Amino acid sequence: MGQYVGTASEVVIICVLGGMQWWMSRALISLINNHLTGRLRDAARIGTMVAIAAELCGLALHLPQSTDWLLPGGLFGWVRGAALIWALASAPAWLVFQLLRTRAVRPDVVDSTRRSLLHAVTGAAVAAPFAVVGFGAIIERTNFQVTDVEVPVPGLHPDLARLRLVQLSDIHLSAFLSEEEFSRAVDMANELRPHLIFVTGDLISVHNDPLDACLRQIARLRADAGVFGCMGNHEIYAGVERYVTDQAARLGIPFLRSEAQQVRFGDAQLNVAGVDYQRMGWHRHYLEGAGQLMAPGALNILLQHNPDVFPTAVRQGWDLTLAGHTHGGQVNVEILNHDLNIARFYTPYVRGLYRSGRSAIYVTRGIGTIGMPARIGAPPEVTLLRLRKA
Repeated sequence: MGQYVGTASEVVIICVLGGMQWWMSRALISLINNHLTGRLRDAARIGTMVAIAAELCGLALHLPQSTDWLLPGGLFGWVRGAALIWALASAPAWLVFQLLRTRAVRPDVVDSTRRSLLHAVTGAAVAAPFAVVGFGAIIERTNFQVTDVEVPVPGLHPDLARLRLVQLSDIHLSAFLSEEEFSRAVDMANELRPHLIFVTGDLISVHNDPLDACLRQIARLRADAGVFGCMGNHEIYAGVERYVTDQAARLGIPFLRSEAQQVRFGDAQLNVAGVDYQRMGWHRHYLEGAGQLMAPGALNILLQHNPDVFPTAVRQGWDLTLAGHTHGGQVNVEILNHDLNIARFYTPYVRGLYRSGRSAIYVTRGIGTIGMPARIGAPPEVTLLRLRKA
């Protein structure tokens, strides 16, 4: 739907969650005033006010462009993550509690068995949001999966048929994804025996995240014809584009920045080009000059972090675009066979394979998380793309 709609949606969601936290804190302070006295009451009131202030500050750090603020990476991540996890779990639980409590105190509900059952249902309903968010943070966040995708390519050269391409993206090595956890994804990628591996941006989240550790693990990737990368938006936010380019080059991994390299497989040529992250919403400027990176007669693959460039890539004639950025929605709810997530407010290309004419794009769910350290309905993935003739 575009940058403006997406940004407005994020702001509205954060404001709604913040308003609910304020409402909940006022109810808690009222409860404290009614049931406590003296110093204990004063301490509880102060504790509640400090907690709500921290929660609102943490939610404010989720406002668009907040990652540009030069805050300590560890503290920044923990405050943001804890605030959103609590807000997304407690807000629906509080709403459910308020709705069911109204039913529980109705005078016509006098039967003790019915009242006990209603209390049990209320308790389960209130606990459910915490259980879902907890599962997303503890289990699904690092439940790395291999997604095996066949990509039909019109006119594919026989020497490129069944070529195995592996894509990793949105690693976000940080307080919420350790080097050890990421190494599992690297091992999974290597076990797929790929011909080529592509890393499509967002190695870290903020400027003092463990970038060298991420590069150290990327250097462990093994593919017959090499590993290539491109820059994501968080490399730009953190101001580490040049550092990533230089350090990765020393490790034998070219990060392509408005440049292309050719790889031969038998009599066929594959042209890999990379372009730095294209700012979401700059539709008129998407992929300016990128068409010059294409090689006539070759299979042209574009590495670009932002999937919203796909219509432009189609017009330029790229055979395959590989992107990330959306995390597959990261928190995704399916309603009536439709996925509901914040990424859909920004772009129609959220996850999976999309085709238009002779062109295709694959949008991976990525490895790590941003904002809330949890994944719900969008587990992290290592992508295996198998080329075949359409």
